[in-house]
Amino acid sequence: MLYGLISGITWGLDTVILGIACAMVPFLGAAETNFATAALHDVAAALILLVYMGVRGRLGDTIAALKTRSGKVVMLGALLGGPIGMSGYLAAISNIGAGNTAVISAFYPAVGTLGAVLVLHEKMSVRQIIALGVAIMGVVAMGAMAGGSVEGGNVFVGIMGALLCVFGWGIEAVILAWGMKDDAVDNETALQLRETTSALAYVLVVLPLSGTMGFTVNALFTPATGVVMLAGLAGVISYLYYYKAIDAIGAARGMALNISYSAWAVVFSALLVAIPSLSSLGAIPGPMEIVCCIAIMVGTVLSATPDWSELGIKSLSAHSQA
Repeated sequence: MLYGLISGITWGLDTVILGIACAMVPFLGAAETNFATAALHDVAAALILLVYMGVRGRLGDTIAALKTRSGKVVMLGALLGGPIGMSGYLAAISNIGAGNTAVISAFYPAVGTLGAVLVLHEKMSVRQIIALGVAIMGVVAMGAMAGGSVEGGNVFVGIMGALLCVFGWGIEAVILAWGMKDDAVDNETALQLRETTSALAYVLVVLPLSGTMGFTVNALFTPATGVVMLAGLAGVISYLYYYKAIDAIGAARGMALNISYSAWAVVFSALLVAIPSLSSLGAIPGPMEIVCCIAIMVGTVLSATPDWSELGIKSLSAHSQA
């Protein structure tokens, strides 16, 4: 469980750091920001992993994994979760707003859990599924409070984009869990394959097709890109632990813990208020946001714990597993 919690905490940190970068020149107010920062983020993550695996003498393992069927499946998962899922997410934000996108995209663990149960035959009790539902509703409520309709946006395109994101992110975890069953593809090699595939897809396909290549290249040598790279480092740590969680406890429970990032992002945003130079980018959560954060954190922990007696919830431990 600890792996999944760390993945959620560090992805919340990644989200806040990326928000800081987007508030800096040249990204502030630019139409190209979403695709440019997503691409730079994944390129930074791929380079960090290249160094990480190289220092540990494991690049050969990644090359060997690439030649296996499981390695190719992991690359497919990378496309679903990276450029495809993220492009849908960005298209949704551009057309229906960040709040509405958060509401819809919050259901990706539900899709992933269904896939994990049907395809991987993972088991979750009824009470675990209910706990996951509570966490998802907490994310939905936070997204609804954020609002965020976009003037002139295409609602149909926005909703389709958000659904593409839900499918891509949810099925990615199922594919990864299947791929990592092969001894030739452990969680670290899977992650390097994932980030390298995603980075190449952004550079070779997404940026040229979206017309943001020139903007991205011009943004390379700015302080804002340095902040994006810092977010990429947090993202690498998050994904390392996310993949460890999927490998250790399964896709369904790994995803359940990972969505706690929504609550952790609120916590880190509140901490920014105490930093004078960044205080304008932070926000103190209101009573309803605090309630949602508690619901998310409690729901994710309970949904990832088969035996609640381990948490000291003895009154419920006698209930039978579904």
